[in-house]
Amino acid sequence: MAESSRKPPTITPSQTVGPFFSFCLTPVDREGVGSVGLAQPNAAGQRIAIKGYVLDGQRAPVPDALIEVWQADGQGHYARGTSSFTGFARFACDDQGRFTIDTVKPGSVIDVDGRRHAPHIAAGVFGKGINRRLYTRIYFADERSNDDDPVLLSVPAERRATMIARRSDADVARYDFAIRLQGADETVFLDP
Repeated sequence: MAESSRKPPTITPSQTVGPFFSFCLTPVDREGVGSVGLAQPNAAGQRIAIKGYVLDGQRAPVPDALIEVWQADGQGHYARGTSSFTGFARFACDDQGRFTIDTVKPGSVIDVDGRRHAPHIAAGVFGKGINRRLYTRIYFADERSNDDDPVLLSVPAERRATMIARRSDADVARYDFAIRLQGADETVFLDP
């Protein structure tokens, strides 16, 4: 066949990621693959729990979503290979689109440009119908340093609340956080 008679390559359509997160990617279902927890009991820092859920554009739960998180430890350092704090974990949503992150409240970090960031947890969202992972951050409503965080300041003021977890109980360090994939109150997603 002559070179000139070959068809030029064509782009094929993207496919969404299939509904296999729980089996393949979450260590809670595959013992020995990894740990579902970010922090072991002896990790330094204030223990917290984030009770979250993922909703679609119709405010219906997304039961097959997977949340991947990474964060600094309580002193604002990223994991250095210690067994008490990994800084990375994955969480599968239940049938109601709910997930729970048990960790330590992250410390403030300084980026490569010398800017200080408010305590936050970076989160990636995978799910059926999502072609590319969605990125966001989970900030904490009780942090004054949110007012100076360079990422939050880059988000329009009226949309910042979509990235902020609210304390749900004054006596327990528990926060509530919603990830809304579409709609008027859609969570702010960041460019990777």
